[in-house]
Amino acid sequence: MSSPPSEKDPERATAVGDSVNGGAEEKKGEREEFLQNVVVMRHGDRIDNCEPMWISTAPRPWDPPLTEAGKIRAWCTGKKLRSKEHKIDRVLVSPFIRCIQTAAEVVSALCAVDEASLLKETSANVVLDPSKVKVSIEYGLCEMLSREAIRMDLIPKDGNWILEISELEAMLPAGTLDRSAERVYQEMPQWEEQHSAARHRYKEVIMALADKYPHENLLLVSHGEGVGVAVTAILKDMVVYEVEYCAYAHSQRLITFIPSGGFKAEDFKMLTKNGKTGICFYSREEDY
Repeated sequence: MSSPPSEKDPERATAVGDSVNGGAEEKKGEREEFLQNVVVMRHGDRIDNCEPMWISTAPRPWDPPLTEAGKIRAWCTGKKLRSKEHKIDRVLVSPFIRCIQTAAEVVSALCAVDEASLLKETSANVVLDPSKVKVSIEYGLCEMLSREAIRMDLIPKDGNWILEISELEAMLPAGTLDRSAERVYQEMPQWEEQHSAARHRYKEVIMALADKYPHENLLLVSHGEGVGVAVTAILKDMVVYEVEYCAYAHSQRLITFIPSGGFKAEDFKMLTKNGKTGICFYSREEDY
């Protein structure tokens, strides 16, 4: 996912600064280092996969919500993420309802005021401290807009894939929304995306968000394909063949902030092990 600054990537070169390789004027003791963690997570159980007849009467059949079991799974996953050594500072989420609802459950777990709340089976009536996490919606994390992910007969006739942003933001825990955050992707992708284009989008937006918030640990709530890309962008010889609901990929990189401005980032390392967090993959070499 990480690449060194070059003439082909002028924005990253600018962000890192002219003295990316160090210089006589820079003293090692003056640099600040941060171990950045990026977690890319799939949404919880979607209702159309559990109740096939739901589609026949749904006003928005291309944008299914979570089941109750899906909300509970998301809440439990949020509790797992809270228990990790690294604290999640910011959550960025796909604008599809199932992802918004997943993020709401996870954020509730991350923002719960006391540990006793985490013993509850659901997030209902949990007291939150919204200052613990910042949340915003990112179009670039959205579902792959192609017939591989969405049936042709379910495509919205008016081209409006998502609810109004104000409606989606209202679903997130009160006080957590970061209204100052600018999206990496200012608009939704256009139908119909090629599979390769969607995978490139996921890879691009994950890296862009990591670079945009280099001082923060991030949780990106997306879709199965996005989680798969988060793995294969780092483990390039791997093929992801299963991403369970609420599965997540955890990567980490060392960032050094340069006094003159910008930062130098090492390549991401994948911390997730095969089958441990709901993601299964194998080496391409096993095909031979």
